[in-house]
Amino acid sequence: MIGRTLGFYFAKKFGFAMLAVFATVFVLIFTLDFIELMRRAGDAAGATSGRIATLALFRTPATAEQIVPFGVLFGAMVSYIGLSRKLELVVARAAGVSAWQFLTPALLVALLTGIFITTVYNPFASTLKDRALAIEASIFRRGGAQLGKDVWLRQRSVDGEAIIRAQSYDSEAKTLRGVTAYVLDSGGQFIERVEAPVAELRSGFWRFSGARLVTIEEQPTTHDVYLLATNLSADEVQSALGPSGAVSFWSLPEIVSRLELAGLDATRYRLVYQTLLARPALLAAMVLLAACFSLKFLRSGGLAQMVLGGVSAGFALYVATKVAEDLGNAGVVSAAVAAWVAPVVASSLGVYTLLGREDG
Repeated sequence: MIGRTLGFYFAKKFGFAMLAVFATVFVLIFTLDFIELMRRAGDAAGATSGRIATLALFRTPATAEQIVPFGVLFGAMVSYIGLSRKLELVVARAAGVSAWQFLTPALLVALLTGIFITTVYNPFASTLKDRALAIEASIFRRGGAQLGKDVWLRQRSVDGEAIIRAQSYDSEAKTLRGVTAYVLDSGGQFIERVEAPVAELRSGFWRFSGARLVTIEEQPTTHDVYLLATNLSADEVQSALGPSGAVSFWSLPEIVSRLELAGLDATRYRLVYQTLLARPALLAAMVLLAACFSLKFLRSGGLAQMVLGGVSAGFALYVATKVAEDLGNAGVVSAAVAAWVAPVVASSLGVYTLLGREDG
């Protein structure tokens, strides 16, 4: 077995290289976002340099989270190429240390990094992203963040089911605008249609103002106030309509269960949850891919081909991951399969390649 001192040395080399790559990209993302926000802000009231910098800083962690796999890939390649250039890997091999032994520290660091990103960094980045959305709404969209047009909700409550369509949703005021609700009984039969310019979410019900009620048996009637029962909270409406990437890992299971209870589609949240669970495996796969292209003896040349090969393999894995996520969101495959198939296949190919190259 590899000694503790040598293992710690290899782990430190990889960890520092990974952190350097991540920090460099983090600063670059922050700088570009700050410049873009300053351009957008213009003469907007309250858009001071300090406030824009705070907004960019709060937005950056969630964006930087997406490049963590590439930080691991480049960090592993930089560390192993550096060790090869200094002939340290040659000396380790001559001392009887196999490739699997000096890969183990990096794999352990990658797995621990993945667990940290999932359980600590992701909730922290989600909290900062929520604060950034509030700051952005106050600077660029006074009166609340508007989520799209023609938003749709499907809910299930004590009164049966309802399909709600609205032109937009104001997240700060918890209000749907230009709203139409199709109310069904417990058997799925149409009861009535409710049209209103505004529907405000209260505790346990929607409050329609200036509602027009249309039924099959009676003439349309107008009501100043119409109440429609709901078991949705403001967070659940925001989750159903807003981006799923800004949700904390620890809150995802509850959100999935409550969305399903309300009759809403929770597929994308199940996929996000499984993707976060698979994050350690994905980072370990990146280490194995990097090892396939960076353990070559550099005196034989081919450094450019090694780097290009590693980058291409990492990019291919990233594309495969995104394709699998799209298939999962479309319901073609289950969320677990979509999240785990790319890391598992990439790890298997990496192990197979290293077995043939190092032990074959």
